Amino acid sequence: MAEDLIINRDLSKESQYESLLPQIKALVSTEEDLIANLANVSAALKEQFNWFWVGFYLVKGEELVLGPFQGPVACTRIAKGRGVCGSSWEKKQAIIVPDVDKFPGHIACASASKSEIVIPLLKNERVVGVLDVDSEVLDKFDEVDLNYLIKIIDLIDFKNII
Repeated sequence: MAEDLIINRDLSKESQYESLLPQIKALVSTEEDLIANLANVSAALKEQFNWFWVGFYLVKGEELVLGPFQGPVACTRIAKGRGVCGSSWEKKQAIIVPDVDKFPGHIACASASKSEIVIPLLKNERVVGVLDVDSEVLDKFDEVDLNYLIKIIDLIDFKNII
């Protein structure tokens, strides 16, 4: 079944998120497959905000492995503690990076990326993956993005992850 989003980039950032939240909820609440839901969430966020890169990495053994995403080709595997994604996994906390070139150990999957936000995906107090969003604009992300992206992550059912 084809899904269409109502996209309006002329709204404030908060209003854009408020418009997108029920649409994402509708998408993920009718689908049980985690990968399909992660793919649609990536696409919805990319479509609404036109960010450089939006996607998920999933924990597989001792690495984060690239999952569904929208944007240019990305790093496939990231070790725990490496870069922004690996650091978010290790610390079990979100990280907002205004300038990726100033983040110690940043992994430059794409040189066009200038700022980043990474939020861990938690299931039973364990990190099962991360949501990674990159922008080609410095200092793009803030607490508004963090709060709403957490609300979006909370809509996703991670029951299929071991």
